[in-house]
Order: sequence, then C-alpha cells, then structure tokens
Amino acid sequence: MSSQTEDLVFPYCENASEKYEKLTKIGQGTFGEVFKARNRETKSLVAMKKVLMENEKEGFPITAIREIKILQLLKHENVVNLLEICRTKGERAVLNAGSAFTLGEIKKVMQQLLNGLYFIHSNKILHRDMKAANILITKNGTLKLADFGLARAFSAAKGSQPNRYTNRVVTLWYRPPELLLGERNYGPQIDVWGAGCIMAEMWTRSPIMQGNTEQHQLQLISQLCGSINPEVWVGVDKLELYGKIELPKGQKRKVRERLKPYVRDQYAIDLLDKLLTLDPSKRLDCDTALNHDLFWSDPMPTELTQMLSRHTTSMFEYLAPPRRRGPVHPHAPAHRPSHNPDQHFERVF
Repeated sequence: MSSQTEDLVFPYCENASEKYEKLTKIGQGTFGEVFKARNRETKSLVAMKKVLMENEKEGFPITAIREIKILQLLKHENVVNLLEICRTKGERAVLNAGSAFTLGEIKKVMQQLLNGLYFIHSNKILHRDMKAANILITKNGTLKLADFGLARAFSAAKGSQPNRYTNRVVTLWYRPPELLLGERNYGPQIDVWGAGCIMAEMWTRSPIMQGNTEQHQLQLISQLCGSINPEVWVGVDKLELYGKIELPKGQKRKVRERLKPYVRDQYAIDLLDKLLTLDPSKRLDCDTALNHDLFWSDPMPTELTQMLSRHTTSMFEYLAPPRRRGPVHPHAPAHRPSHNPDQHFERVF
C-alpha cells in the first residue's frame, strides 16, 4: 500500500490466502472482485473483496481508500462490517434469481435495506451503487449493505452551493432518471430508486429494466413510469441532457399495471410505485418508506432464518463472467441473469 493509506487504522493481516480459503466468486466490477471465503482457523464465512490493481499507476486506488474510510465510520447492523484489510498478490450471501420469497420475507429484506440506507443517509453518505449484487445477507438473516466503492459524503445544508457530483455512477439497470439526464446536484433519492428496483426484482426474479445504453434505459423507464416531462417532473427540462436525448412521448405510467401480475399485495404495489417516482423531489425518503403500511400489515415482516436454511447456495448468487482484459465501461452492469424467458421481466412488456 502507498503512503496514502497511512492514516487508515484497522486490523491488518499480511497474507489473505493463508488466513482465508476462497470458496466461490460472487461479484465482479471494474474496481474489484468479491469472493465468498472461509476463515481457515475459525471456519466463519466472510465476503472478501479483492481490489484490482492492474490499471493503477499511482499506488493504492483512491476508490478503495474512500470505501475503507467510509466503512470505518459506518457501524450498523444493516451495513457490511469491515473486519480487516489484507495484503495479497460475518457470513454472507448475495441476493439469486432462483430464490423465492414469501411476502413476509420480502418485507423483512426491504425493512432492513431501507433501515441501512436511512442510517447511511443520516450520516450524510450516498451509496451510489444500489443493486441486488450489493445486498448481502448473513446466515442469521441480517441484511448488509455492501460495496461502498462508489460511496461519497454529501452536503444537504440549506443555502449552500449546489453540489457538482459525477452523474456517472450506479449500474445502468438501477440508475435513476435524474442521473441519466445529467443531474449532478443529487442526494439520497438516487439510492431510493435503486431500492425500488431491487424490491421489484424480488418478485420478478430478474432486473426489471435492462437497458443496453443510457438512451435505452430512459426508454424502458418511460415505458414503465410514464413519459418524462415538466408536467410530472417540475424542472426536468433544466437538466443538461433533457433536450439532447429523444424521450418517448405519450407514455402512461404503468408501474402498478405491469407489476400487479407479480406483486399481489396492495401495499407492496403502492410502496413500489412511490419508490419508482420519476421526480426525485417526490420520491419517498427512507424514513417515510419505513413507516409505510406495508411494514405494519399482515403478514408482518418474517425472520429470514427458516428460508435461508432451505438453501445450499447463496441467495441472488450468480456466476460472474470472466473478467475482460483492456478497458471496460466503468458502469456496465456487473452481470446478466439467466435468459430463461419466464424469469425475464422485460419480456412481459
């Protein structure tokens, strides 16, 4: 590690391969690979992230340093816990298209997910990469928000200068419309959109909007959530890319209609509709979402331990494709699900 990491105080092990046995790869992106691994001495299972160094000329990547610093600050049962930093040349399972959840179990997952987001947002941190692959669950049924490689602190002070964050964040299929239209002064609402996509995915078993390009993603969003215009989203015409991208016109909002065959609970449909609101200023925040009737009606949120005991493989676990050599688009989807048409939500449209 370079001198940039000298102020990072954390348990450190010299050789990861001696301490941990890799079991399977469960995630992959431009900046790192994630493995399910076992501590050779204690036999406990962990998620082990390997930082990719191939393209780094300046030492340890700044994205990894930022992630480590953020995780040092965030201590919460629904945020992944940083155990130690290892040098190398709690029990986790990632959210699997083959897993079926009861309504009570979905409520428990979403309650924990929103609780974790509420905590990090209250601490002025944006996750900026919400997707199913970054939601981990321990064998005891505790959900953990993971992969803070794109996370950053944000300012919400009234009267302060507008923020100028990059809009090139969030995996394409989970990217909210404001980012796709060039918004750089954004806040926690971008994570809430991702939470809505993940919630729908728990019923559909596949990402609900699988765009190939940013324009295609906006088309899919418009087909599901209605046409994007100033009538439904005040000020959207001021966004940088609004007049530069051809947006579908005359599209009616069909979130409830298209998800109803999958989601038969009226409260779940209502919450999904509100999480997938086009206008970020009208999108629910996590506190309001946690008080939604969904979490206070029968069946009540159900502990996940019984469901987890039925699975020998990880929930939402996928086979990561071989990492490509050479430049890779930094925000391309990390994986594609099975092409089984019965599990492909987009095909029902």
